[in-house]
Order: sequence, then C-alpha cells, then structure tokens
Amino acid sequence: GQGATVVCVDIPAAGEALAALANRLHGTALQLDVTAPDAGERIAAHVASRHGETARLYGIVHNAGITRDKLLVNTDAQRWAQVLSVNLEAELRINPVLLDGRPGGLADGGRIVGVASTSGIAGNRGQANYAASKAGVAGLVRALAPELAPRGITVNAVAPGFIETDMTARIPFVQREVFRRTNSLSQGGLPVDVAETICYFLDP
Repeated sequence: GQGATVVCVDIPAAGEALAALANRLHGTALQLDVTAPDAGERIAAHVASRHGETARLYGIVHNAGITRDKLLVNTDAQRWAQVLSVNLEAELRINPVLLDGRPGGLADGGRIVGVASTSGIAGNRGQANYAASKAGVAGLVRALAPELAPRGITVNAVAPGFIETDMTARIPFVQREVFRRTNSLSQGGLPVDVAETICYFLDP
C-alpha cells in the first residue's frame, strides 16, 4: 500500500549483505538473531521507531533456516537444538509478540507466511532435525490459521524442494545432483520461484 516498506532481518554476521538488500528494496535493515528471547519485541520496536507508533506490519515472512545434517544416530543434542531453535521455536516466540496489538506489531487483516520444506513432508536422509522443524512449521500453520481467521489474518506456508542457494551450494556435488534430478523439472529451483509464491500469499 501507500508508504509501505520492507523490514529485512538477519543475523549481525550478515549485516553488510542485509543493508545492501534493504537499500535495494528501499526498506530498513534490522540486525537480529531471531532466536534471541526478545526478538519479537525488537522487531516491533524497530517498526514503531522508524515508522511511528501507529505503524503496523502487514505481512510477516518467517524464512530463517539452517541445517545441521547427520544421521539420527550421530545427531547430538546441540545439532538438534540449533535447527529446532532457528527453524521453528523462533517463529513460536515471535508470533505471539507481534500479534498482541502492540505498536509495530501485525495489523488485523495481515498475513503470516512460513517457509516449510518438502523434507518436512517426505523426510530426508540425514535430516531428522530439519525435517522435524519443517513439519512443525506446517503444523503451526494449521493450528494458527483458524485461530487468527476472525481477525482477517491468513496463515500459510510454502514447502520448497531443492533450491539453488548459498546453503545448498555447500552440499557435496554428487548429493546435490541427486537432489536436482529428483525435482519434478529435473533441476533446482531458484530463490525467485519461492519469493513469488510467498508474495502470492502476502497479496491482499
């Protein structure tokens, strides 16, 4: 809408790339670890301080995600906790804060979009932690959607397959080729494919 802007959030280590992206989108950058206990409060405070006490978020996209792949028998508690913390628990902590009516929170009639994964639907060898976290994102959508419907807020998730990103570029070549060829189109998807799907769900 008129005067709408984008708030880009990423960890401090990615600050330079984050600022460049925010500038390109004519938005603002917030360096923040989404697993921080006060992440939701800091997001709302950023919106209110930059755009005024009456400013509200229209859409929230939960797309932070990491992998710490190991066969389940070799997955230690730390690898399990890291993935669940970033991919699922952060969203569980942030949503209630941004939904409580505070300045800078989500407006009624707004949108929430999570990023799940085909791994969360079909599983994937060596990704028990990742698959569990992404299945959790899908479950969260199903639980939240009817709860927020009376406020006109829609809740959806996208579940991409293999996407060509910096993260997937670190997968060993042979395994990467297998993932590409098991995609419906026998190739990896692109980030823009996912972005356009998310934008569809954000559309009024």
